Amino acid sequence: MATSAVPGAIDALLTVLRAAPDLADVQVLDGPPVGDQSAQDYVAVGYQEGAEESVQMAQDFNAAGARTRDEDFDILCWIDTWTGDSDVSARRTRAFELLAVVEDAIRASGASPTAPTLNGTVQWAHLTNASLRQANTTDGVRAVIAFSVSCRARI
Repeated sequence: MATSAVPGAIDALLTVLRAAPDLADVQVLDGPPVGDQSAQDYVAVGYQEGAEESVQMAQDFNAAGARTRDEDFDILCWIDTWTGDSDVSARRTRAFELLAVVEDAIRASGASPTAPTLNGTVQWAHLTNASLRQANTTDGVRAVIAFSVSCRARI
């Protein structure tokens, strides 16, 4: 019996996002970025800059008898986009375009009916909490969105 659905859910979220056609030219990272960060756009799963944790989770008994447990957790994620120019509006627009692709990828569709269950690893998952940050850097404007994918699983 698994003690948590978190590892499988993260792997499934990565699979779902990497299969999204509109993310084909975007790096989808497992955890924090390492090494070369020259990519103009990336989505990191299980990472938010400045956060101490990758996932926030809680469990409780499902019912009397303690045979199953419900697990609620938030997978922290990060979208980062920059081009080296000074167009704040364009970077903000691009960050929200990427967020929309992520949200669409985890919604049920004819082509992807199990996306909201992260391919069966959770009962449901959906995009929740997001915050936008914009910054002028020596490398140009940067826009980032920190967001969470909230999940419920029965273990």
